[in-house]
Amino acid sequence: MIVFHDPAEVPAGFGPSVVAIGKFDGVHSGHRAVIDRARVAAEDAGARVVAVTFDRNPLSLLRPKRCPQPVCSLPQKLDLLAAAGVDATLVLRFDEALASLDPRAFVEHVLVGLGVVNVMVGDDFRFGNGGAGDPDTLVRLGAEYGFHVDVVGDVQGGGRRVSSTWVRDLLAAGDVEGAARLLGRPHAVQGEVVHGLKRGRELGYPTANLSPDAQGFIPADGVYAGWLVDLGTDGATVTTRYPAAISVGTNPTFDDVPTRQVEAYVLDETGLDLYGHRVQIRFTNRIRGMVAFEGIEALIAQMDDDVTRVRAALG
Repeated sequence: MIVFHDPAEVPAGFGPSVVAIGKFDGVHSGHRAVIDRARVAAEDAGARVVAVTFDRNPLSLLRPKRCPQPVCSLPQKLDLLAAAGVDATLVLRFDEALASLDPRAFVEHVLVGLGVVNVMVGDDFRFGNGGAGDPDTLVRLGAEYGFHVDVVGDVQGGGRRVSSTWVRDLLAAGDVEGAARLLGRPHAVQGEVVHGLKRGRELGYPTANLSPDAQGFIPADGVYAGWLVDLGTDGATVTTRYPAAISVGTNPTFDDVPTRQVEAYVLDETGLDLYGHRVQIRFTNRIRGMVAFEGIEALIAQMDDDVTRVRAALG
């Protein structure tokens, strides 16, 4: 997938393109419904599928106190858009200059250079200074600039609109299975494996500890079943997927971990050295919440049970 970080990077004559616009945080099933429509339209028109998104949530600039934690990082989002079949993505830097554009200026600045023939947006789409533009505005501008606009309705699940907010709420409650149903895949975080206190090794369960700057929304504290995918030292080459028991939290039994951490015990692997590797942790099932134990023996007994339950969950 081609990635542009500024409209000026789009080469002359690029197009024709079918453009899907959105934040695409998490690239959940609602987002993919828009992208799938764009793919069908692009095939009919002999065009490329282009996603237009932002380098950050616009609320981080417009209403910082209301800006939520993202479901996924920008690099994760780009990987997910590529996997969804997008041919190119234009990542807009959301700053004062972009926020100040009126709807017409936004169309001229962003869409015209892409050689757009069709634009796909959700029915809650807003654009331009102060959110002055809506899908009807885009339809009128499309008539002037020669592109068609399709407004894609919401994807519903359980009587509720599928949204990044819903995904975030489920993850915050530890419901990784519910989040996976909305995402269409297990939720994942990724980062570099770093040295920890090595207490897991002392207890017989050595873990791969993710760096504190791991990308992606970290679910509620607890123990989970899932998979560790080794991305190698370059962070790009998928080498091996391992079944894993995953712990999220501050290690309350010992009370000596100041910040929440994600660590994964890889099942049935001895001598595995992942230090310095970038890994992706995929959460499939929640095993239990995080609790403090009175003594090492009780903790080890619980860890034995956790691993047994993880094996059952992963089949």
